[in-house]
Amino acid sequence: MSGPGAEQTRRGEAAVEAVRSVVLGIPSGTVLSYGDVAELAQLGSPRLAARIMSLGQAGEDVPWWRVVRADGTLPDRLQIAAREHYESEGTALRTTCAHWVQVDMARGRWNG
Repeated sequence: MSGPGAEQTRRGEAAVEAVRSVVLGIPSGTVLSYGDVAELAQLGSPRLAARIMSLGQAGEDVPWWRVVRADGTLPDRLQIAAREHYESEGTALRTTCAHWVQVDMARGRWNG
C-alpha cells in the first residue's frame, strides 16, 4: 500500500465517505488496521480513521470488526461482539480467551 502526500489528504465528509468505502471493501475473514484504512482512504492519519469509526460516522452497516489496531486488537467493549464475527467469518486469530481476542495480522490482514 502506498499513501498520498500530505497535500492529498481528505477531511470532513470526504474523509468519512472514503473510510466507509474502504471498510465496505474489506473481504469477509480479513481485517485492516486503522493505519491501513487511513492510507487507502488518503487521510494521512490513523487517528482520523479511528475517530470516524469510533463515532459511527461511517454508518451502522459497515463491518466495523474488520478494522483493528495494528496489534490486531479492538477496544475491550467491542471484543465479545467482534469475536462472534471473527469466528463466523473464519478470521485468523491468535491467542484468545473468553472475553478477549486478537487477530493474527500476518495471516488475517487483507492486502487489498
